[in-house]
Amino acid sequence: MDTIASLFSFITWPVSWVIVQFHKVYGAIFGPDTGWAWGLSIVSLVVLIRICLIPLFVKQIKSTRNMQALQPKMKAIQERYKSDKQRQSEEMMKLYKETGTNPLSSCLPILAQSPFFFALYHVLSAIASGKEIGVIDGPLLASARQAHIFGAPLASKFTDTAAEVAALDASITSVRIVTAVMIVMMSASQFFTQRQLMMKNVDLSVKTPYMQQQKMLMYIFPLIFAGMGINFPVGVLIYWLTTNVWTMGQQMYVINQNPTPGSKAQDAYLQRLLKSITHSGEVKGRRRKNVVKVIVAKGGDRNENERRFFVGLSKAGFAAQPDGTVIKSDTIVAEAEGGAAARRQQPKRQTKSQRQASAAQQPLVKDSEEGSEPAAAEATTSLEKKPQGSAVTEAKGETQGDKPQRGSRANSGGSRQGKSGQGQRKGQQRPKHPSSKK
Repeated sequence: MDTIASLFSFITWPVSWVIVQFHKVYGAIFGPDTGWAWGLSIVSLVVLIRICLIPLFVKQIKSTRNMQALQPKMKAIQERYKSDKQRQSEEMMKLYKETGTNPLSSCLPILAQSPFFFALYHVLSAIASGKEIGVIDGPLLASARQAHIFGAPLASKFTDTAAEVAALDASITSVRIVTAVMIVMMSASQFFTQRQLMMKNVDLSVKTPYMQQQKMLMYIFPLIFAGMGINFPVGVLIYWLTTNVWTMGQQMYVINQNPTPGSKAQDAYLQRLLKSITHSGEVKGRRRKNVVKVIVAKGGDRNENERRFFVGLSKAGFAAQPDGTVIKSDTIVAEAEGGAAARRQQPKRQTKSQRQASAAQQPLVKDSEEGSEPAAAEATTSLEKKPQGSAVTEAKGETQGDKPQRGSRANSGGSRQGKSGQGQRKGQQRPKHPSSKK
């Protein structure tokens, strides 16, 4: 670690100068030799660096979202050019260029603050060794060596021996307790920051290997930092814990105000927006209007969260406009309720076998209906051609006609014959003799 820190020795002078300037301010409040004055100076250094890195953080957020959106296309390219690695790389670079995505942008904040991190490590190591570095000369060096935070010197480490800790006027027990607690807090903040990103700000409708990789890193990174933390001085642990807390808070703000489409955070944001619109009757704020405007412009490409938001607007009697505003109309509620009722009255979907059976029955029923007309005509013709002397037969026919049950039974028998009689002869059939008993 000392070798790596020496590579960034060129930046130790500005880092030490910034710390000394903050120490002058906090020293006037808490005392120049207190741990609070030197500890808060390191915290202020972190805040200053992270404020300067906000543009890089914005690029990191955009790059992460673009990478999530490109995962299905990247997976398709990998499957298509599985045997040609060179062509696969070319297509990947082409995809990055077309979408304006830089995979390294997600690492920019960490890479940008690494020189300051190692420079601070180099400064604290020099303080522990009693060496002047940067603008920290003799009096400041002695003041920094006397500064303790909860009984642990700023330059002490978890792996220091009892003699090294005694040289800094501290006990080995206090140093190890304080460093162990700070290492656990540093690892926990790293874990919850990554977990917050994975659980709330990821599009859950897209399952890609990128999500699995991020999930693995969520567990691996805290373990790596815990292993490295035992070699960090207390001042460096303060630096890293502060930057983790800053990252977690900054990320929480971004997730609440500008969540990833399709994520749980977007659903929560749109529900808050819907509640605000229902209460006030308008979209307040330019940011919220831009959100509504973007969702309206998507049209049929809206995700489930955005469709649920529009349904809620309709039920509340509002309609979103292309400029991001909303209008209130009583007819919207009626249309929404009418559409819901129409959807409830739709018939149940039939299975394939049921559709085939109904399709086979329709032509048979039609044939039986068409065949009943010529049968009736034949019956009338045969009655007209009866001899006049068959009065007994006519009376018998009238008696049978007075019984509707037998007629209905005959009709039902004829319909059954029409349904199952594809093999029967078509055309006119010879009528039976009136004197027949059947």
